[in-house]
Amino acid sequence: MQLVPALDAPPDAYLANCPCRSVLDLLADKWSALALGALVDGPLRFGEVKRRLEGISPKVLTAVLRRLEEHGLVDRTVYPAVPLHVEYALTDLGRDANAPLDALRRWVEANIERFP
Repeated sequence: MQLVPALDAPPDAYLANCPCRSVLDLLADKWSALALGALVDGPLRFGEVKRRLEGISPKVLTAVLRRLEEHGLVDRTVYPAVPLHVEYALTDLGRDANAPLDALRRWVEANIERFP
């Protein structure tokens, strides 16, 4: 029998029905974490983000940016021009989420030699 937490209970990501799990899934994805980091210095166009994230396909990058936008981590701004000009930028929530992800990325870079 699975217990359901009380409605006023604090979030607990260890519980199967906790909404934290979907956010952890999003942020633990390498492309999501790297996309947030790529945008930390300011807005970028799609092609600029793609160049920064070597190895990502346009299809995957599109999906990642859409998910980040849906969760309020990234803003997408369309400028009416020919050709269409679209920029992606971190929201306040995206900047907040990027801080621990950046620390993790820097830790991995500093400790990569320790891994077999």
